[in-house]
Amino acid sequence: MSIKSKLKMENVGIFLVFVFYVVVGVVCFVVLPMANFLPTMGIMGVLSLITAYGIFKKRVWAVWLVVMLFFIATTFSASMLYSYFGKDLIIDISMFAYLILTWIFTAYTVAKRKIFES
Repeated sequence: MSIKSKLKMENVGIFLVFVFYVVVGVVCFVVLPMANFLPTMGIMGVLSLITAYGIFKKRVWAVWLVVMLFFIATTFSASMLYSYFGKDLIIDISMFAYLILTWIFTAYTVAKRKIFES
């Protein structure tokens, strides 16, 4: 029995969005002490986990949180890329990947928002 069937998620794309926001929330909390408890990391972690819950339960407000996190993540990633570009390759690659994945999953969630209205 696959994990998808255990979680009762019919749409694989929405399941991937759910996993993305869970992973982002956990990573934000893991990185939080290393970032000297930067409030942005804590806020992004909390909002990502709340968004993952809303996506899992197919709540209408989850789409709004996804859009809100889109703007927060884009601003955060762009500022991190601007600040550390060329200084730390790992931060550059991870922020660029986070930025691209956020855009992809936001576009997918907004395109499939009818799933959350039923």
